[in-house]
Amino acid sequence: MPKNSSPNKERKLLFSVTLEDCRVDTFRSGGKGGQNQNKRDTGVRITHLDSGAVGEARDNRTQDLNKKAAFRRMYSSDKFKAWHKLEAARRSGWDIDAEVEKALNPKNIRMDIKDDNGRWVNAKDEDLK
Repeated sequence: MPKNSSPNKERKLLFSVTLEDCRVDTFRSGGKGGQNQNKRDTGVRITHLDSGAVGEARDNRTQDLNKKAAFRRMYSSDKFKAWHKLEAARRSGWDIDAEVEKALNPKNIRMDIKDDNGRWVNAKDEDLK
């Protein structure tokens, strides 16, 4: 049994991300590599449309290898990981809007002000009027 799995908890696939969810741009890489890079569109830039995450590769001599590297860089980016986390929570039934509303409830917000001595202290309702 894998290390992180428990016998009582089954994992299910919520969604998958493929190249169909992305915009793929190709371009001439330039730089080292000679005529192959100067004459062929071997550089690849992949943009995930929902998150805006971008991965780019021009390391290899072939477009296919660069496409794989660009996709790997795109899904490894912090922007994509943040989107993925929110999307997985949303699709599994977590109501993000309700959580934000609860967090922004005035009783959950603390406000500090500077006192006469220049120290930060917790503000009371009467201090704010």
